[in-house]
Amino acid sequence: MGNFKYINFVKNDLEAKIILNRPPLNILNIEMMKEINSVLKDITNYNQLRLLSILAEGKVFSAGVDVSEHTEDKVSLMMDVFLEMFRLLNSVKCPSLAVVKGSALGGGCELALFCDMVIASEKAKFGQPEVMVGVFPPVSVVIFPYLIGRNRSFELLLQGKSISAPEAERYGLINKVLPEENFDSLLKEFKEQILDKSPIVLRIIKAIIDKSLYLTVEEGLTQAKDVYLNELMKTDDASEGLKAFLEKRKPVWSGK
Repeated sequence: MGNFKYINFVKNDLEAKIILNRPPLNILNIEMMKEINSVLKDITNYNQLRLLSILAEGKVFSAGVDVSEHTEDKVSLMMDVFLEMFRLLNSVKCPSLAVVKGSALGGGCELALFCDMVIASEKAKFGQPEVMVGVFPPVSVVIFPYLIGRNRSFELLLQGKSISAPEAERYGLINKVLPEENFDSLLKEFKEQILDKSPIVLRIIKAIIDKSLYLTVEEGLTQAKDVYLNELMKTDDASEGLKAFLEKRKPVWSGK
């Protein structure tokens, strides 16, 4: 992929990383979001990836979308590019992980919390202050009720306040809060428990979790059985994983 002005992109055989790099606040402008979108489009072609991580340089994950691009002549384009970022992130087949060490506010908060998993430092903060300036967060009004329920969503989105990482964990917005002093080593341990799994099985699990959100329990169970028998059990990796367990050895994944 080409060079970018506002982000960095790093990839190996197992993990891809999108690193926000527009100091000091990593404010998302249209050009920066277009760069993110170009990477997300490309990532859909990487079938062996186990994980997509989104993180940031500096002390702030992201202070949100550039307010100057909410003007009448730019807001429609801004909204198209902004929402395309989430549609593309939703289409990425491997699991996604946001790593938040500083404040994630506004559109930056939405970008982090839209990921499949969120790991934060104990000093991180999350907030949707849009109501303070007379607008609303178009992604969080959709995803917050799924993540934390209707009533808590009203509280956070109507008040526009920021909450600490421990509060966000208690609410169910994020997965884990890690201490500052050994953040990187604990993050590595967390990721390793995903990166050593079969990429095709990770993709199947992600897909069926997302689909099941919109089904009744009975429909979800029927779908799970169908995917298990007709997709999962036909993969080489399912056969390898079961065989390796019976033979008491570590599986060797082919991603097929």
